[in-house]
Amino acid sequence: MDCEDMVIAEEPNLVERKEGGKRGRKPGRKASTEKVDMKAKLERSRQSARECRARKKLRYQYLEELVADREKAVLALRQELERYRQWNAELDAGRFPEGFQALLEELGVLKQE
Repeated sequence: MDCEDMVIAEEPNLVERKEGGKRGRKPGRKASTEKVDMKAKLERSRQSARECRARKKLRYQYLEELVADREKAVLALRQELERYRQWNAELDAGRFPEGFQALLEELGVLKQE
């Protein structure tokens, strides 16, 4: 059976192809310009990827600094809370805690003499 014998009959109701569709080779373009365009496109893509990685690195550095600052603040607040707990325990025991008077003077509760 030859290929010529296997001709399929065309139906008149089939949709015709549009001229100048998006697929395929564009008329008037040369292969050498396509290679240059492809190289330029690849280089732009590489540059974009480098910039993206740099932005990501900066973003992570910023977030790490932010977390470190917040951790320092949390540590300072915990130390302050512990100091207040100790003062409270000493006041409950009837003793005047060290540094408590300075706090009261700072707050303006006691007048400095």
